[in-house]
Amino acid sequence: MVDTAAPKKKRGRWDGRTFTEALVRDFKQHKWKYLLIAPVIVYLAIFAYRPMQGLVIAFKDFRPALGIWGSRWSDPWYRHFQAWFTDPFFFRVVRNTFSLSFLNLVVGFPPPIILALLLNELRSQKFKRVVQTITYMPFFISIVVVASLVRTYFSFNGMFSQLAVFFGGQQRNFLMESRFFYPIFVGSELWQFVGWNSVIFLAVIASIDQEQYEAARIDGASRFQQMFRITLPNLIPIISLLLILRMGSILNVSFERVLLLYNPAIYNVADVISTYVYRRGLIDANFSFATAVGIFNSVVNLFFLLTANYISRRRTGQGLF
Repeated sequence: MVDTAAPKKKRGRWDGRTFTEALVRDFKQHKWKYLLIAPVIVYLAIFAYRPMQGLVIAFKDFRPALGIWGSRWSDPWYRHFQAWFTDPFFFRVVRNTFSLSFLNLVVGFPPPIILALLLNELRSQKFKRVVQTITYMPFFISIVVVASLVRTYFSFNGMFSQLAVFFGGQQRNFLMESRFFYPIFVGSELWQFVGWNSVIFLAVIASIDQEQYEAARIDGASRFQQMFRITLPNLIPIISLLLILRMGSILNVSFERVLLLYNPAIYNVADVISTYVYRRGLIDANFSFATAVGIFNSVVNLFFLLTANYISRRRTGQGLF
């Protein structure tokens, strides 16, 4: 009787070859591809992975004059993490960070999709290009200039304050009142990025097989039905991917925008983790504390990334990995 079972591969070997032999053979076959990605690998090694040794600062009482390895270890080793979790402003800055992030996600994520769908339905290509140009342009304006415009328009003598007086309201500095910070922050971010963020959705729409639309038109589908039955389903994979990536940076609120727009009068709603760490870590030179908070941010972001990827896999079959 002939044994037809496939022979088992030896552990640690690929088709009878060791890992080194397989790697050498693969390099010989695809050497130009390896050379093509070599600069990227070198860049990541120097600017991404090598600096990660600085994470040890979170477990030391870091002194710049002594260097990373010359500074003594903290006693106990989690002292800076404990200082962060017991900080009197911990819950305030974490709450503000999550509030701004989720508000940005809820308000800022759908509009680029809607804009891309609407632009795709325009019949006039000339008008479509004009609308695209108008919505793209704010992205190329420096965030410092955008923040300056916002501060000017919402100041005590600004345009919106004058409009409030015209309609019977009171003259006020909107950026000095906590209840106006979230709308101003989210609105300025949406205005600056909605056009640019729609580009990737327009690119996906342009790659959809036109035969699907032709078949739908033959079956009598309206343009509205084509949008919901063909265009939107084809966008689901990229929407899932971008949503996962956004969830993976949930604590990374726009530091520059917050720093340029907030002031001590509205710290109760505007002070986020990044700005608080900026004051404690750089201005007060508490580098170990700042590094500990950075690790906390990374762990929380990783948790949300894995959770979002798992849910997306279960619900849509699409995921980042």
